[in-house]
Amino acid sequence: MIEKISSFEYNEPLSIVVDEEMAQERADKLLSCALEGYSRSFIQSLFADSLVYCSGRAVQKSFKPQKGDVLTFTVKEPERISLEKENIPLDVVYEDDCMLVVNKPKGMVVHPAPGNLSGTLVNALLYHCDGKLSGINGAIRPGIVHRIDKDTSGLLLVAKNDVAHVSLSEQIKNHTLDREYRAVVCGSLPEREGVIDAPIGRNTDDRKKMCVTSKNSKKAVTHYEVLEEKKNYTFVKCVLETGRTHQIRVHMAYIGHPVAGDTVYGQKKPLPGFEGQCLHAAVLGFTHPVTGERIRLEAPLPQWFSDFLESI
Repeated sequence: MIEKISSFEYNEPLSIVVDEEMAQERADKLLSCALEGYSRSFIQSLFADSLVYCSGRAVQKSFKPQKGDVLTFTVKEPERISLEKENIPLDVVYEDDCMLVVNKPKGMVVHPAPGNLSGTLVNALLYHCDGKLSGINGAIRPGIVHRIDKDTSGLLLVAKNDVAHVSLSEQIKNHTLDREYRAVVCGSLPEREGVIDAPIGRNTDDRKKMCVTSKNSKKAVTHYEVLEEKKNYTFVKCVLETGRTHQIRVHMAYIGHPVAGDTVYGQKKPLPGFEGQCLHAAVLGFTHPVTGERIRLEAPLPQWFSDFLESI
């Protein structure tokens, strides 16, 4: 049984003693179990940077240790890069010493990327939090626990320190984080409510897109409920059981009812008056990382969403 490592100092030697139960398991799986809450890419970066050792030599992620072996590794301090703090107004729904929840507007990119290092939610957070954000997701995504698309509005979790980040990430992994969305989808759904249980992976024909596939995919489950039927459209509530990239957009398109305005997975032309999909992250429910209190937050439909509902 692997003992969880919930907190540590950067550059501090850490170790896992391999017992009979853990023998012959892949090294990356062992580290993922020990550092629960940390992303797969974070774990793999430790191997890519030759930071994982067994018997004095660096090992690859596929290495399978024997009983009695000791895996030692260190977590380097996150790289500091010169992202600008920008005084961009934020709609902060909740905030305390360890975390905050932001109601992101439609059209705002969550984190910087090469060639786009300003005007993002991260730039705004760096100013608002004076740089005090968790470093688990690396220098380019400080504080970001999970993401929503540029043209999706709504609630987003942000961690101010690594302990809070791990706790919130574990809730996502364990499906104890409540996430409800509101969407307008094309057409009329045959059932008032349903469950879409279809694995999602990268589209091999277009790496920028996701798709329902059995190859190199992960389990994905979306619950939906019809709230109101409109002419040629349906207003729905979607509840995420898992959190895959573009999950609602992919799943609704998969059952033949793409999200209105989604030119990637559905309609070829944007909706008159605005760009992007009609999708809003309306509800977040989580257990506070420190107090253990269960918190539920809601963000009302933005004006553009209400206007579109009215127009149809």
